[in-house]
Amino acid sequence: MNDTGTGEASFQTDPPRGRALALLSLTALGVVYGDIGTSPLYALRECFHGTHAVDVTPGNVLGVLSLIFWALTIVIAVKYLLFVLRADNQGEGGILALAALITPVTAGAETRRRLVITLGLFGAALLYADGMITPAISVLSAVEGLEIATPALDPYIEMITVVILIGLFFFQSRGTAGVGVVFGPVTLIWMLMLLLLGLVHIVRMPSVLQAVNPLHAVNFFREAGWPGFAILGAVFLVVTGGEALYADIGHFGKRPIRVTWYAIVLPSLLVNYFGQGAFLISTPEAAVNPFYHMAPNWSRYPLVILATLATVIASQAVITGAFSLTLQAIQLGYSPRLRIEHTSSEQMGQIYIPAVNWSLMVACIGLVLGFGSSSNLAAAYGVAITITMVITTVLFFQLATLRWKWTMLAAVGLCGVFLIVDLSFFGANIIKVAYGGWFPLLVAGGIFTLMSTWRAGRKLLGSRLRKGLVPLDQYLAQLLEDPPQRVPGIAVFMSSNPNSTPSALHHNLAHNKVLHEQVVILTVTTAEVPRVRPANRIEIEEIGEGFLRIGLTYGFMDEPNVPRELNRLQINGLTFADQDVSYFLGGEILQATEGPGLALWREHLFAWMSRNAQRATTYYRLPAEQVIEIGVQVEL
Repeated sequence: MNDTGTGEASFQTDPPRGRALALLSLTALGVVYGDIGTSPLYALRECFHGTHAVDVTPGNVLGVLSLIFWALTIVIAVKYLLFVLRADNQGEGGILALAALITPVTAGAETRRRLVITLGLFGAALLYADGMITPAISVLSAVEGLEIATPALDPYIEMITVVILIGLFFFQSRGTAGVGVVFGPVTLIWMLMLLLLGLVHIVRMPSVLQAVNPLHAVNFFREAGWPGFAILGAVFLVVTGGEALYADIGHFGKRPIRVTWYAIVLPSLLVNYFGQGAFLISTPEAAVNPFYHMAPNWSRYPLVILATLATVIASQAVITGAFSLTLQAIQLGYSPRLRIEHTSSEQMGQIYIPAVNWSLMVACIGLVLGFGSSSNLAAAYGVAITITMVITTVLFFQLATLRWKWTMLAAVGLCGVFLIVDLSFFGANIIKVAYGGWFPLLVAGGIFTLMSTWRAGRKLLGSRLRKGLVPLDQYLAQLLEDPPQRVPGIAVFMSSNPNSTPSALHHNLAHNKVLHEQVVILTVTTAEVPRVRPANRIEIEEIGEGFLRIGLTYGFMDEPNVPRELNRLQINGLTFADQDVSYFLGGEILQATEGPGLALWREHLFAWMSRNAQRATTYYRLPAEQVIEIGVQVEL
């Protein structure tokens, strides 16, 4: 298997070492492993107290622990850390970045290209659904420790959880730069606490370590039958943070994520799970909440506080991940423009998207109030991520064969093993649909519909606009026959097609009968790479007669700023800084029709999304007082 990496244009630097590696690893601990690090709060409990629980017997406990051990090993340690992390798109990860990495090498194979795009979109939609459930189940499971410490607080568990979630989401607009430095240390304390709690009970019953032998898992399936397979849906909860490893490589790099896993996270998780198992064998009645029951009585209040902090950190990572995913979707053309606020003047990745934030908050609160307990929520948790993991395996196979040129035998052999494991978890989780698993599927289906409709609608709109456009060269030739009056200043006409005459240019000249001395046809495109270096971002072509054609290319993680790019230019003495520059935009008024195109309901949906999208003026950072928008009605 020959991994050729991500190509010549990668921006990766030398892997960090020494103190830099330690600092990055500590930071990664808080952000990357928050989700998977809080799974001990509820994962093992669901195996013995959930909807499809099995009896607490030594054989069942050893069997479940064996499944947990091998799930963490195969899915996280091997699949994601050894292989999927190699599939970075110039240092960025995540399912949309992976799809963008594959798409260029599917040129000419339209069916395969559409499959890659569809899988990437649906996988992204599923991650949004997971982003709604993770904060709800994590915080709720932590707060539920209060009812173990003080049963009198049981009626207030949901309300306390809702208050914490509201505070978490209201905090987002302030950014995470200030508190990010405490994420790692708090999570480190949490991991050490997991290690200590589990170690105490393993020392008391070291025989529980026999579960490392996979024969215990085999015997469990043989003796438990169908309930044994169904329990995989609960076992899967121990690996739900796998996709976060991949999505966050752009923030920390591969080495810190791998070092943190092997040095801290994996030992802490395994010791705690095995400790819970040893505790259950000796105290079967504690299956209702083994994590909190295994702790000494005096430690339960501090433990609840620490668990709540850890789950808030885990939720923070999911929320900021949703912001980054949305930015990618906007730039790649899968989402309408949304208002994006920058919460840090120093860190480019620190963004806040109000529409996403408040949608997640409403969904999280609704889940807490609707499901009522983390055990009920666990029935909905896992369905979305299992499908996402299957999609990641399929896309990784495409990448390995098409871009990395692996042999078919190597790719099928490796991805086949991953797919068997992924599909086993999917099969066990799909039975959760009737118990709450319908929610993430419903959310993902709705988001996928929005994203695919926007993509298809923009393509249809482009084709409709092109029908009435005149080639720019032909239009200029017509102008030279009867030259219009030229006025001082620079006019920038934004257009999606650099070779056609922008409708705003045509209508402005038709109505105002004048043309600026300098006319720029500006096209902004997004490349299927995370970032484009400023030096490689601009292409300029002088057409003559005061006309320029300028192309700006951004990566899907770049944040467009048109005036900043233009102010850097100096073309034959022409500068944009401190000049009289006017920006002309075409404002399309969309009208759904029953003619050929999209289904009528999708055309109405696309028109509604277009009306509610952020204005191009704001998105491209254009000075509002210098923008002229010329409307044109378009029938879809």
